[in-house]
Amino acid sequence: MSSERRYTPTHEWIQSFGDPSRMRVGITDFAQKEITDVVFVELPKIGKKVPQGAEAAIIESVKAAFSIYAPMGGEVVGVNSAIESNPALVNADPFGAGWLFELKVDNAQEWNSLLDENGYRALLSSGTGGGH
Repeated sequence: MSSERRYTPTHEWIQSFGDPSRMRVGITDFAQKEITDVVFVELPKIGKKVPQGAEAAIIESVKAAFSIYAPMGGEVVGVNSAIESNPALVNADPFGAGWLFELKVDNAQEWNSLLDENGYRALLSSGTGGGH
């Protein structure tokens, strides 16, 4: 696994930051544009175990609430508390300051089931993305 970012068909991203077993999760730029103005983020509790594809967080916008799914299974080992007081960070910087939570992943092989940058772009251009 490299520090590249991988994507889900439901518009979450996951990326390692040095330690390949610890991954940071957020939503894509496409997702934040679809969700529009984020007003609240319900982050998972540290220590929570989430299987791949399970709901891990909820983002509320002015129009609706959206489930955020775990791109890989694991234990939540960190959350971005900055977005609790400033949820607009999700809109302003979805790949940076607007990240959501960190996972200690259980199975590194799940990485291979995710979309790479080209696969995600192809999904967007085909209009078949699910979720949000």
